[in-house]
Amino acid sequence: MSDVVRLEREGRVAWVTIDHPPANALNQAVVAGLRAALDQLAADGEVGAAVVTGAGPRFFVAGADIGEFLEGGAEGNHQRIAAGQALTLAMETHRLPLIAAVNGFALGGGLELAMACDLRIASRSARVGQPEIKLGIIPGWGGTQRLPRLVGRGRALELLLAGEPIDAERAWALGLVNRVVDPEELHAEAQRWAEQLAAQAPLAVASIKRAVAAGLDRPLADGLAAELGEFDAVFRTEDAAEGVAAFVGKRPPVWRGR
Repeated sequence: MSDVVRLEREGRVAWVTIDHPPANALNQAVVAGLRAALDQLAADGEVGAAVVTGAGPRFFVAGADIGEFLEGGAEGNHQRIAAGQALTLAMETHRLPLIAAVNGFALGGGLELAMACDLRIASRSARVGQPEIKLGIIPGWGGTQRLPRLVGRGRALELLLAGEPIDAERAWALGLVNRVVDPEELHAEAQRWAEQLAAQAPLAVASIKRAVAAGLDRPLADGLAAELGEFDAVFRTEDAAEGVAAFVGKRPPVWRGR
């Protein structure tokens, strides 16, 4: 894909690996590489799920490239933050289920990147946090918005205002990650989980993502209306007919994405 982002396939699962030593910091090249990977995956009908991770055992993403902050000035940094927000929105609205395999430190923009994925699995050695407050700034890639939605207002404010990282077990207890595994099991467990999601009906997967996003933090009636619209659309697909026929015929379904 690029010098700093690798895109590889393991069956129907794509692995998107950020490889920007020494700490996989987010810079413009990483953002561009991730956007290119998302675009390529959107057009690849053979892929059913994707895993986002960092190269090496220590860092998922240690945060933003501070050097770029120092060079950019107010306008340049505004544009970089806007590009980061656009990236995380593209991840949330991607047709594929995205799993963050948090292999090490996920701080600042690294945690924001993980939160933009649909599910998160963490190595027991991982540590996550939003330390921007210690630099006299605030998160800019959605940390003030996604973190409260995942863990609640009070717990989010604790992490945002104190700026201290937490370990994987604490992150799991807060609901910030879905699963915690030993470091040597992370790759295999993320692959297994992704294969399970890749085996689902692709149009239904995308529909569920849209319905959840449309109804989140809106009145229940609005969410139910969004769900009904998605149900009507997906029920008319060939995959829905195949799913019902396979259930009645007691056989595995064959999804065609139409």
